[in-house]
Amino acid sequence: MSSLRPAAWLASFSLMAGCTVGPDYQHPDTALAPRYLGQASVEQRSAATPTSLATWWEGFADPVLSDLIAKALEQNLDLAQASARVTQARAGLGAANAALLPSGNINGQAARAYQSVETPLGQVLDSTPGYDRYGSAYELNLGASWEVDLFGGLRRGREAALAEYQASEAGVSATRLAVAAQTADLYITARGLQARLDIANRQVKTQQDLLGKVQLLHSKGLAASYQVHQAEGTLSQVQATTPVLQTGLDAAMNALDVMLGTPPGTHRGQLANRRSIPLAPQVTNMGAPADLLRRRPDLIVAERRLVASNARIGEAVAEYYPKLSLSALLGSATAVSAGNLFTGDASQAAGALGLRWRLFDFGRINAQIDQAKGQEAEALAAYRQSALRATEDVENAFSALVNRESQASTLTQGETSLTQARQSSFIAYQKGTASLIDVLNADATLLQVSDARAQALTESARAAVAAFRALGGGWQPPEGQPVATR
Repeated sequence: MSSLRPAAWLASFSLMAGCTVGPDYQHPDTALAPRYLGQASVEQRSAATPTSLATWWEGFADPVLSDLIAKALEQNLDLAQASARVTQARAGLGAANAALLPSGNINGQAARAYQSVETPLGQVLDSTPGYDRYGSAYELNLGASWEVDLFGGLRRGREAALAEYQASEAGVSATRLAVAAQTADLYITARGLQARLDIANRQVKTQQDLLGKVQLLHSKGLAASYQVHQAEGTLSQVQATTPVLQTGLDAAMNALDVMLGTPPGTHRGQLANRRSIPLAPQVTNMGAPADLLRRRPDLIVAERRLVASNARIGEAVAEYYPKLSLSALLGSATAVSAGNLFTGDASQAAGALGLRWRLFDFGRINAQIDQAKGQEAEALAAYRQSALRATEDVENAFSALVNRESQASTLTQGETSLTQARQSSFIAYQKGTASLIDVLNADATLLQVSDARAQALTESARAAVAAFRALGGGWQPPEGQPVATR
């Protein structure tokens, strides 16, 4: 009968180990609209270039932009930090897995002692017939221990570690998406500033030509001196805009270099050759707001953190219950010589069943549970808020895209009309049928409209980037990875 007891104990432990205390995770309901408010307007855009949501930057048809994004995804240091966090989380998961398994160790020692006969103990021993002042001891043991996870505290810890590891992996994807979008945004901003600088420089040239002609007329007595001063003042006003634009362009290029993980100025030569502002492509496969829970990695991060905080509650609740551990030792020890190791007389063995129960510590356990529940409530609120803000991001990007494109179209028509009006006013001024003020006003208005058009084109392209980022473009969840679904 006694030979059956260990098997019965193991069977009992196995049955009890199936018990896991604490709440099981239930995915929270998230109330989202069935359709985006601006979806119809975006679908009606006349953009000719289609694109894939997974590689949306290729839809801008700008090889320099595609090259810079490829470099950023390879070299960006924020992405390197996110990858390092995955390594840390993977190690935490490995530790949580190891806590569920038995652990073993081997220890041994060999000792040689020489007893002094000047001590009280030595004097007593020295009086014993046959006493040897020299002594040797040898020991070699194999030990093993296992904490039986009766109530699932260790399994809840593993569940939390797994969720945190999955959150770190999704965090890398979120960082990749952000890096691609920020790189594109900085590039488009730089191209927009270059276009505005070109407009300002052309206007400076126009004002210089106008000043030269007014000075020529003044030298022939056909123009008053105040007209020369007016032309000079307008030229200075236009010239004053270029340093501000150049400062913004330098800052955008420096930020782009840092985004690529390189010192400022590294890619200045590549960007020196001016290109037109990239046109926003079509936004396709936008899906419904509920799809964001699966497509946006930052929402998956928030959901996995919610899973981890839920598991931490069970880990804390498990402290209410007793913890059992099994340990065993098998080895050999001798105080005669090493040659006597592993003989029958030198063998030794031990087994122990340990119990730990925090009977008078429930106040601390209650505090730990309350803390875990508070963290879970915070994670739940953060997840729901992240989902709402995700839809807000999409709606804002859609609105900016449609309205900025409409603005750019209107300003293009206005720029054409004002260019013709400026030419007509200058011809009339030369004939004496219009004043110089008319010409200067026409120039100022044309400059404002041309600059506003460049800004509108830049902002519409940036809004398209924001839309792709808000939709979770540039990343696809791998097969088998948990995602935040409704």
